[in-house]
Amino acid sequence: MKITLVMPGVGRKPGEAYVDSWKMEPLAPAVLAALTPPDVEVRFVDDRLEPIPYDEPTDAVGINVETYTARRAYTIAERFRRRGVPVILGGYHPTLVPEEALAHAEAIVEGEAEAVWARVIEDLRTGRRAPRSGRRRYRAEDGGTPARVSPRRSLFAGKRYLPMTLIEAGRGCRFACEFCSVAQFYRHAAATRPVNDILAEIESAGSRTVFFVDDNVVADPDRARQLFEALGPARIRWFSQGSITMADDPRLLALMRKSGCHGVLIGFESLSATTLAAMGKSWNRALRDYEHSIRRIRDAGIAIYATFVFGYDTDDADAFDRTVEFAIQQKFHVAAFNHLVPFPGTPLYRRLQQEGRLRFDPWWLDAQYRFGDVAFHPRNMSAEELADRCFQARNAFYRLGSILSRARDLKSNCRDLRGAASYFWLNLFSGREMRRRQGLPLGTGFEDDEDDCQAVGRVPTGGFQGADA
Repeated sequence: MKITLVMPGVGRKPGEAYVDSWKMEPLAPAVLAALTPPDVEVRFVDDRLEPIPYDEPTDAVGINVETYTARRAYTIAERFRRRGVPVILGGYHPTLVPEEALAHAEAIVEGEAEAVWARVIEDLRTGRRAPRSGRRRYRAEDGGTPARVSPRRSLFAGKRYLPMTLIEAGRGCRFACEFCSVAQFYRHAAATRPVNDILAEIESAGSRTVFFVDDNVVADPDRARQLFEALGPARIRWFSQGSITMADDPRLLALMRKSGCHGVLIGFESLSATTLAAMGKSWNRALRDYEHSIRRIRDAGIAIYATFVFGYDTDDADAFDRTVEFAIQQKFHVAAFNHLVPFPGTPLYRRLQQEGRLRFDPWWLDAQYRFGDVAFHPRNMSAEELADRCFQARNAFYRLGSILSRARDLKSNCRDLRGAASYFWLNLFSGREMRRRQGLPLGTGFEDDEDDCQAVGRVPTGGFQGADA
């Protein structure tokens, strides 16, 4: 049996190459390949880098779907299903909107795949048929620990990804931010992998630069210390994501830096305590001064990638300038200034839907929607003004004067020649890429599939049938 795994892209502007900053190696297909029995041939195709071989023989197709790639993923699914090839969809998006995804596949995987992938393979082998629905939903009822397998990175051979190895040390998040789809997917739970498994994967990957994809690598401080102590002998440069709470523990910060941490992404989200409370993230500033916390992290030699979100009802037009000024003043390594996105399945989406404030519904399938568009009606400005102000904030942060000003941080941004070279390259690269992403159409610009994007509502019949499980 042969299975083809596909990683869909977001979209392309006509005549342009795919956005370089999105060319990261994808973990999900590599984990599925590692979970697949050795007698099953696995072919991996990355839509962002190469044409999809629709006519190549295969027994089934598995597609990892995120909300921004949903329109493209359904187009790809349609092409295979017309040939009678069964399609299985999985990932964040099918889990959050299962009925929508079922209209474009013979089966979907909801939640984490480790607990159900063996059943998917077995049903593909036997071709088990359903008495009624003709479709199957594989559900991982309980959140589990990440698979005790190393992703099959041989799938990436010959593909030109950014020079960074992605590794999962843990997954999930216990917080309950209103706009976050991650918390909904994992049901507000978090789990970690054994440290020895992580070290073995780092060694087998052979990369000296690692990004831990954990949503909060310091969520459990005791476990984080255990991991960081073990990372020291590996002598890697690593990056990850974490909460501002790490600044409360100077010893933890020192251990992070000693273990090879060069930078962390921190979701500051807003400078306003009122806005943070509306987000469900008031703990971000509880008993904490941002400037003091930032100074502690930078003094430890750890660079900060700061993210901010605009568009809550408490945001006014002055919030943008205040935030950009703050980001430059605090000498953040890089920063993102994003508008609020109502992802399906989140409390934010349900609230805006109930209030009748969605401009596109569903926005991720709307042919008129473009990357950078605001999908809802803000209270204090128009949707167009919110989108434009976010774009201008990014431009202001990545201006040459800002880059030079932030380069004066010799503790974390430009601590040595290698660090300085990396800092200037990343800022110039990030500024270029954020302009390339703006206005990107979802699901179009690939090969000759544009007409298929209009047909994602059709439900042709594939060959794989099954009962709900």
